[in-house]
Amino acid sequence: QVQLVESGGNLVQAGGSLRLSCEASGIIFRVATMRWFRQAPGKQRELVADITRDGTTNYATAAKGRFTISRDNGKNTVYLQMKSLEPEDTAVYYCNADFEVQNYWGQGTQVTVSS
Repeated sequence: QVQLVESGGNLVQAGGSLRLSCEASGIIFRVATMRWFRQAPGKQRELVADITRDGTTNYATAAKGRFTISRDNGKNTVYLQMKSLEPEDTAVYYCNADFEVQNYWGQGTQVTVSS
């Protein structure tokens, strides 16, 4: 059974930082492409960042320069370090995994940025 469990969401003031974590089980984590998505109220879910098995990263325009995705294969965990947070970053953040042609989602963690 595949599980992706996100944590680290919180209420933070504008300009603050948060680190989200997503621990995976049930997959061979080191070969999976891992992604962070977010969904704000009334908006479509959007890709924030992804990291491939070899560590190649990709960021949405809104995330470049402020967010950093990383992975620890020894802990089966992917991280999203977020800094200089803005109210527009308020959303539910979801972890996503591509593994053996299957795609998996976590339950999400709420990030709220107050102005």
